Amino acid sequence: MLCTRLTNARVLTLDPHHPVARDLGIWRGRIVGVDEAVTSLPAREVVDLQGATVLPGFIDSHVHLAWAGLKARTPSVAPCERIEDILAVVDAAARRPAPPGAWLDVAGYDQRALGRHLTAAELDRVSHGRKVLLMHDSGHACVVSTAVLDLLPAEVEHEEGFLAESAMTAARRLRLPYSQEELADAIEHAARAALAEGITACAEAGIGGGLLGHSPVELGAYQLLRDRGRLPVRVQLMASGDTLRPRGTHPDDGFTQALDLGLRTGFGDDRLSLGALKIYTDGGMMARTAALTSPYEGDEGTDGNTGRFQDDPERLARLIVDGHLAGWQLAVHAIGDRAADLALDALEQAQKLKPRPEARHRIEHAGLIRPDQLPRFAELGVSAVIQPNFLRYFGDDYATVMGERRAGWMYRGRGFLDHGVTLVGSSDRPVTDGSPLRAIQFMVERASVSGRIIGGEEAIGVDEALRAYTVAGAYACHWDDRAGSLSPGKRADLVVLGDDPHRVDPSRIGDIEIVTTYVDGRDTRDARDTRDTP
Repeated sequence: MLCTRLTNARVLTLDPHHPVARDLGIWRGRIVGVDEAVTSLPAREVVDLQGATVLPGFIDSHVHLAWAGLKARTPSVAPCERIEDILAVVDAAARRPAPPGAWLDVAGYDQRALGRHLTAAELDRVSHGRKVLLMHDSGHACVVSTAVLDLLPAEVEHEEGFLAESAMTAARRLRLPYSQEELADAIEHAARAALAEGITACAEAGIGGGLLGHSPVELGAYQLLRDRGRLPVRVQLMASGDTLRPRGTHPDDGFTQALDLGLRTGFGDDRLSLGALKIYTDGGMMARTAALTSPYEGDEGTDGNTGRFQDDPERLARLIVDGHLAGWQLAVHAIGDRAADLALDALEQAQKLKPRPEARHRIEHAGLIRPDQLPRFAELGVSAVIQPNFLRYFGDDYATVMGERRAGWMYRGRGFLDHGVTLVGSSDRPVTDGSPLRAIQFMVERASVSGRIIGGEEAIGVDEALRAYTVAGAYACHWDDRAGSLSPGKRADLVVLGDDPHRVDPSRIGDIEIVTTYVDGRDTRDARDTRDTP
């Protein structure tokens, strides 16, 4: 007997052997079959979906759940576009009662509308002596008050209180880490928001590092949620590259750096597991720190700026090679084309030293990829994990600072697919909107929210965009044997939509209703709040 049979639906399985179905059978959290294989079988529950569209649950292959949850509970200066308005928000937040010595975190900072960065001196006028950290929306920079600057080591560089990349990490390391309970609450909050958008699984893009997360025991917060039944989506954790340590291993092991106890990609269970090793090479376009081969254009003050690497390029390349030798799948953050060169060169060297054809290494973001770099992705078998909503929301600005020649190279779609590169969709939540459907709409239209077409030749079809958030996401996370399509034996993780993305005007894809999301064959609308479950 089936546990559940969904009927009277338009089931888009993403399985080429049976692409469209009307009925879908579920038993013990797995898909048994579709149509004639299950239609006549008895079921404890038969759900008439009244013509709704069913898809595999969306997989967001690059998120920051802890950061997203913490940001949602932090005072924000968005969408302030004047310095005095930002300072008014900081002033109000700084006046609230707080324990002695407590830091004041403020989110939502973006200098682009201001024309320049705020300064420590300006924050000092409204900080009331507090240690203030104004977090840039990109996650790659911040502005701090003098009370923070006074605590930083003398060698940490800053520009009147503006800290980018490793300098920001140095500031964050001055403070007490978040508690596991605080992180767990933040993660759950963000995960439930993702679930409401049809996401059933995601990859947390870097735990244990100093850039975004701030806890040496961050993984424990995820385990706490799983053990209490409060982790609503499947999560694969990427370990930050700086968690690797030199190890006195046996020469036959072939590597000299590893995570404690030799843990690596693949450890864990069906709900929570360890994924790729996350290695940051450069910054971001929003903060103007993505590493480019040619300078940013069209933005006053950035003449000659080609961004920056997170560390010495040789050390970064060595870390990539060491991670590969230690058996990790690698997820290399590279937004600018200069950073992509570094990543591709290091991955090529790593594969020559120790060939691992099934490593499924990934380049995260791949924000600006030159035409000559596309064949290298394909030759090395590297997936491109992009964030289409970056261009949907920030594309007008990005196209301006990249210039006409490079605008079409950003967050490519067609170029990757035509070269046989696995194209993977993701959000980088909370940097921008996490909705897969809005991202899919952009991949099809290539239109920003203002209506500007950005790299129109990179547009792809609806089915190709859906695959980026299902089949390709599963492949990139080594889940393709259990997720990504609605095939017999795979997880019964699925999303029910109010319409078929193929059948609506592309401009309406992002507005399609998420009717409900199923995880393990269970309708999550029926899930009770397990917050207090032991």
